[in-house]
Amino acid sequence: MTATEVRTGPEKPGRALATGRPVRWGAGRISFRMHRRTALVSGGALLLSALLLLVSLCVGSYPVALPDVARALFYGTGDRLAVHFVNQERLPQALLAILAGCALGMSGAIFQSVSRNALASPDVIGFNSGAATGAILVIVTFGGAAASVAAGAIIGGLVTALLVSALASRGGLHGIRLVLIGLGVTAMLGSVNSYLLTRSSLNDSQNAHIWLVGTLNGRGWSSVQIMAVALLVLVPLALLFGRRLRMMELGDDLATGLGVRVNASRLALTVLGIGLCGVAVASAGPIPFIALAAPQIAVMVSRSPGVSLVSAGAVGAGLLSAAHLASSQFFTALVWADQQVGWIRIVEESQRNNLLPVGVTTAVLGGVYLAWVLFKRRGTGTA
Repeated sequence: MTATEVRTGPEKPGRALATGRPVRWGAGRISFRMHRRTALVSGGALLLSALLLLVSLCVGSYPVALPDVARALFYGTGDRLAVHFVNQERLPQALLAILAGCALGMSGAIFQSVSRNALASPDVIGFNSGAATGAILVIVTFGGAAASVAAGAIIGGLVTALLVSALASRGGLHGIRLVLIGLGVTAMLGSVNSYLLTRSSLNDSQNAHIWLVGTLNGRGWSSVQIMAVALLVLVPLALLFGRRLRMMELGDDLATGLGVRVNASRLALTVLGIGLCGVAVASAGPIPFIALAAPQIAVMVSRSPGVSLVSAGAVGAGLLSAAHLASSQFFTALVWADQQVGWIRIVEESQRNNLLPVGVTTAVLGGVYLAWVLFKRRGTGTA
């Protein structure tokens, strides 16, 4: 999201940056532009998210035909079970997947650009763990009301971010130092979280454990409203600072020479990134992988020389929507395989209507993604 594309790394031999001709929207002070390929990638990812949402409304333990889905959505009529499943269960969860994925993707893009390190995502440098600690404290102490858990997660993420930033910014903010300190803080907070779970009641421990996995199951319209309001405030501000973010990728000295107030901009972007990550964690739990991979996948597909907040958010929405659909249909797929083959006995009858937490799916995808990146970069010395 900038008027000028900035190269942030060496171009591979024989590969041109096929970013295309820039596209401009609007005029005057509120106009912005992006390269055509980046716009196509963003639009394609959003279209994929919409298609996945539509599929999510149709499939499940109670299948609903597409015409019945349309009647339930637009008129609220038809079979009562279809109206209930579509409007009260599947639609809010699918929308929350899109909103939370967008927030995580943009948050990861901000932190990776500010630190100039592809590993500096909120789930790696400790912000998710801090948010989890704040949420667990609220669950154990006050019983875990939805608004209280959300506030605790955001406060925990902010406190952790301040701690990590203070420790990593001595002598200048360096990406490697930020990642290493973040990993250390994550390990310590993981121990704190485990201790809190051992000292809580069985009911509170179960509630906190379910939340810690990262899940969209059981989420309703209140979570969607919180996410929507937060994104309406945070996303425009993040896009407003997008131009400064790309200039800061050139280095502090050059960015200062271009008129950017580096320290103030870095502080504002960090707060925005924490806010985006915090509301996503508060609504769906600490979902891994999305904030780490979405910005890099967006860069790879669009062949952009730097991270775009719009494409990162769109790809994050598509990734989490796909993971949510896969999680919701996991046990159903196993039951179908059992019926076809006849000797797969890994799904008990009591599990057939359960939903796999989306955090489990994204964690598996994250492991596969990191293994693929390491394999692709073998022998280059950049892994």
